[in-house]
Amino acid sequence: MSELDIYKKQGMGTPIGMGKSPALIMVDFVIGFTDPEHFGGGDITDAIDHTVPLLAHARRQGWPIAHTRVVYADDGSDAGAFTRKSPGLLKLTEASPLSQIVPALAPAPGELVIRKRQASAFFGTELAGWLQWRRVDTLLVTGCTTSGCVRATVVDAVSHNLRTIVVSDCVGDRASGPHQANLFDMGQKYADLMDSKALMAAAG
Repeated sequence: MSELDIYKKQGMGTPIGMGKSPALIMVDFVIGFTDPEHFGGGDITDAIDHTVPLLAHARRQGWPIAHTRVVYADDGSDAGAFTRKSPGLLKLTEASPLSQIVPALAPAPGELVIRKRQASAFFGTELAGWLQWRRVDTLLVTGCTTSGCVRATVVDAVSHNLRTIVVSDCVGDRASGPHQANLFDMGQKYADLMDSKALMAAAG
């Protein structure tokens, strides 16, 4: 029995589908995640390149759009257990070039920019209320890393009863193994997987 057969036998992997009111979130597409000397590597640059046309499509459709950055105080006074495990994150301060959103995906006026200190875009932020006010029923998730902040955001999105779609070519990780394993697992338990071309064809 294949791995996919195991999940299917247990009733997992059922498609959720697109709702009527999507929003797009771009998780931590910042300069530091394009550079292997800091937090980048793998296929993160490719994910950014695929997200550019999706972002343009979302803007044409008038979907709510949110961006996230990891931002800590200059003195690290707001740090917690997450930075104990990954202390390099403390370099991501408000003014650090590493914490700035990549120019190709720079926020436009009216788009939400969330500063976060934990993996999930929901934890300790205004995201849930912002989506609820806009009556969003489907969250389209892009960003990095697939195994880290993307996955944490996806799990929290489902916990908020949102239809959740991971845009598979618009997420990336510093290593292929974690990327592929987490795409598979999210697709079986938490989200639908769609590539950007299929998504744009289905929603627009």
